[in-house]
Amino acid sequence: VQLQASGGGLVQPGGSLRLSCAASGRISDINIMGWYRQAPGKQREPVALLSNVGSTEYANSVKGRFTIFRDNAKNTWYLQMNSVKPEDTSVYVCYAFQRGVTYWGQGTLVTVSS
Repeated sequence: VQLQASGGGLVQPGGSLRLSCAASGRISDINIMGWYRQAPGKQREPVALLSNVGSTEYANSVKGRFTIFRDNAKNTWYLQMNSVKPEDTSVYVCYAFQRGVTYWGQGTLVTVSS
């Protein structure tokens, strides 16, 4: 499975941004899909995940602001980021867990600044 993340950029505090992760295969075959982020000098942090049965989990820091969802027809999942804060600035990386193997996409940089 190859993953291609996109959608990062510069956004003002309080604004919105949508990240995309496009998979090379059918995402209906993926057990868990999600996003991590890593800011300079900080540990990698799980942000959100979506299971193949539709359950979701979010980091406490993004609950109520971020939403993970998927489009099976496009083999893509998304991270909708609303009410972003400067502390959301990070490289966001998508991943997929399938049949005991974790696949990683490249990172996309999100910068929250005025």
